[in-house]
Amino acid sequence: MTEPLTAHLRLRLSQADAHYGGNLVAGAKLMELFGDVATELCIRHDGDEGLFAGYSSVEFVAPAYAGDFIEVRGTISRVGHTSRQMDFEVVRYAVARPDISDSAADPIGEPEPLARATGTCVVPQERQRRR
Repeated sequence: MTEPLTAHLRLRLSQADAHYGGNLVAGAKLMELFGDVATELCIRHDGDEGLFAGYSSVEFVAPAYAGDFIEVRGTISRVGHTSRQMDFEVVRYAVARPDISDSAADPIGEPEPLARATGTCVVPQERQRRR
């Protein structure tokens, strides 16, 4: 049995990502990052970006803030003829410490889940170059 195909993206949420008071980042930003990971998974699996068809579930479990260091994870969980079901997760692994300095940050012990989702991408058969 082969290992499921996974992709990871690590980044720091910037002040430009803050959408609400208190430096709160909109859940839409996290969903945008799910799309970026889905694109990578489709390229690695099929050699084509594919198209995101929709989400079957999205759950926001904790707030995300500008300055958070996050990891976006994605896995292809099911492969159909043209569809690719994917599971996603965003975790926070470090937090900004503006109380110390404008560049201070601390890793947190266990990564904290922020959001989870399941979605489906479609790669038309004529664009599938890897099998």
